[in-house]
Amino acid sequence: MSDEKSFKPKRPDLERVLQARAAILDVARPKAVEKQRKRKRWTAREGIAGLVDPGSLVEYGGLARPAVEGMEGAADGLVMGTAQINGVPVDLVVYDYTVYAGTQSAVNHPKISRMFAHAEQHRLPVICWLDGGGARPHDMLVNNRASTSTFVIFARLAGLVPTIGILPGRAFAGHANLAGMCDVLIATKDSSMGMAGPPLVEAALGIKLTPEELGPASVHVASGVIDILVDDEAQAIALAKKYLAYFKGPHAKAEAPDQNAMREVVPENPKRAYNVRKVIEILADRDSILELKPAYGRAIVTSLIRLDGRPVGVVASQPMFLAGAIDGPASDKAAHFIQICDAFDIPVVILCDTPGLMVGPEVEKTGLVRRSARILTALANATVPIMTVVLRKAYGLGYYIMGSPPLDPAVLVAWPTAEFGGMGLEGAVNILHGPELDAAPDAQARTALQAKLAEKLKAHNTALEVASRYLVDDVIDPAETRDILLKTLASLPQPEPRTSRKRIIEPF
Repeated sequence: MSDEKSFKPKRPDLERVLQARAAILDVARPKAVEKQRKRKRWTAREGIAGLVDPGSLVEYGGLARPAVEGMEGAADGLVMGTAQINGVPVDLVVYDYTVYAGTQSAVNHPKISRMFAHAEQHRLPVICWLDGGGARPHDMLVNNRASTSTFVIFARLAGLVPTIGILPGRAFAGHANLAGMCDVLIATKDSSMGMAGPPLVEAALGIKLTPEELGPASVHVASGVIDILVDDEAQAIALAKKYLAYFKGPHAKAEAPDQNAMREVVPENPKRAYNVRKVIEILADRDSILELKPAYGRAIVTSLIRLDGRPVGVVASQPMFLAGAIDGPASDKAAHFIQICDAFDIPVVILCDTPGLMVGPEVEKTGLVRRSARILTALANATVPIMTVVLRKAYGLGYYIMGSPPLDPAVLVAWPTAEFGGMGLEGAVNILHGPELDAAPDAQARTALQAKLAEKLKAHNTALEVASRYLVDDVIDPAETRDILLKTLASLPQPEPRTSRKRIIEPF
């Protein structure tokens, strides 16, 4: 016999609630969906469906509506709540561009502040879907409108929980401010961003620009603001999931390429460049690499990888750019990356091949004195294991701040191709043998003598000679690199679970 209760009509109060909840869904908003289709964008709820494990979303504030009388909009333009992504609990804040261009309002500001406070209290990662045009000017007329705590609370999450920004369209003013505070920012190639939108720019500067002219993704990739550039929302979601997974802990052990290939990466000719990404590709578990800011600070490569399933951060000199000499952008990028790894207890591998810091009057104008110090400060204060592999050049302050002995790495090894020096050998020869060089009968003789003296100095600073004076722990077969790093990690204690913030991650 069927249950008679199932045939009873719903109570009017319940029916009203169910209708209100249904009205905010995409299926009940065909015009809003069509609006996004014309922009060639996903809806906010489609973005959430792509991100989270099915059925895991608990929405907060879905019934909120605009504060200004006569205005309507589902969830007041901000869909948010708790969910799981591949089993990892997260907090989500997703701006809905179909509601007044996803603007921040007198109602959705308290909503998002509530979600950020929730993340702070329960130490949950936060994913921000930032598609909106800044503040909603209509709400300036709301009598109870007050200054928002949104940005202050979000700033407090730095180093406490991973924060991921996804930019699938436009992010101006407040949205851009949130983007700038995220640990990592993933943006579609046709997105745009700016600290003020076109109307304010026109009012302030008298220049009329489209959002795409004002702050295209290409500008923010070149400046280092965007960490990962993608084709579309689907790719952005896939890489956001990949990034988040590094903070979940070890995965199942995975295969790596044939390590014998390491022996051929660095050319025998020391003047020939090579791409350090090849070293990383051979070292890492297959399909485990995620590089951040590849188009910025190109003298250093920063990548998250896995070694036998364990998350590891890699900071690698890139001989293909400036011969690996460290400049300001590379310093900023490396320091920020090291802070992320240290804040969340991810060990760091340093692959060193640098002739030192960049030099010259033009470089001094860039503030390299301060910027290069950021790498050393980040590493010197890190408590995660630092493991250094010297691939080739290890000269001067560049080597000092890239995993040298004073930084007390857990292991410091060199490849047979490694060469060391307190400064560039040619410069050292000029200082050590100045009178001899000045006494040379002509320029040709001086050049020959300089080369001879430099070669002699180089022979004193090969990997084997340095190891004989115990300035490195070992000189290894490059094919052993992965095995030695894994054994080193296995010998070290795992960090205790944290109940508080370890360190601040400075926005970059």
